[in-house]
Amino acid sequence: MDKEIMIYRLTVSTDSTLSVAEMRCLSDHQDQIRALINVNDGLFASGSHAGELIIWDAIDWNILAYEHILWEESQTCAQAEIRLAAPKPSEMSIQHLTTNGKLILAAVGSGLYVYSILTKTVVAYRKVAHDSNVLHTMLLSDSELMSCSEDGSVRMWEIQELPLTAEPASPGFFGMWTFGRPNKQTGPPTKKVVDVPNIRTLELTGDLIGHSGAVQMFASFKENGLVTCSTDHLLILWKNGARQSCLRSLALFQKLEENGGL
Repeated sequence: MDKEIMIYRLTVSTDSTLSVAEMRCLSDHQDQIRALINVNDGLFASGSHAGELIIWDAIDWNILAYEHILWEESQTCAQAEIRLAAPKPSEMSIQHLTTNGKLILAAVGSGLYVYSILTKTVVAYRKVAHDSNVLHTMLLSDSELMSCSEDGSVRMWEIQELPLTAEPASPGFFGMWTFGRPNKQTGPPTKKVVDVPNIRTLELTGDLIGHSGAVQMFASFKENGLVTCSTDHLLILWKNGARQSCLRSLALFQKLEENGGL
């Protein structure tokens, strides 16, 4: 509710009547909470309009990790940096959170932010992943993810290692982010992206183009395909073209074998 997370206990009595009792109020967010997800039996996570990502202990209801994601405007310098308490950041809302139990993927404005629950560090990010706000995300694996946006696009991404220092970096890394609780934490000196261990890049691997309105959500059916829904009042079923081609070829050869050839 607004900036607060309310914890309730649901009790079922012997006569099957239900009762709800308020247990705790968590008021550590500084702005309106926009996303709340369960990570596992011991953790849950929340994201706010101001870009705050908080990992909570589901047993004691304590904060285990706090990240304040602030996208900065692009700088004229060619090298992207990670800065703490950088001047004039542009705060962006966390519209959606998803997790596979090991990683948390946050939709922050038009960008994507991948956070490791195990190491409590950022794994990869892309400041501008779409032309408009990202509405829904999904982790397909530990290295593959998908996102959809108000701009009508659905995009597939892969977490890859950073290029060598002698090679040009991906355009997706010419953005900046900041973390830390305002007026409560101080951090180490400014570091280059390539100096921070385990930072990787988000590379675009595919686009699904077919909707004329904002794509609000998608559902994956693994090998059977993907369904997207949009404000254009369309549901579209997508298939993996390469896989379907292989299946058609296999079916053709099986039919030829059954018929004794051509």
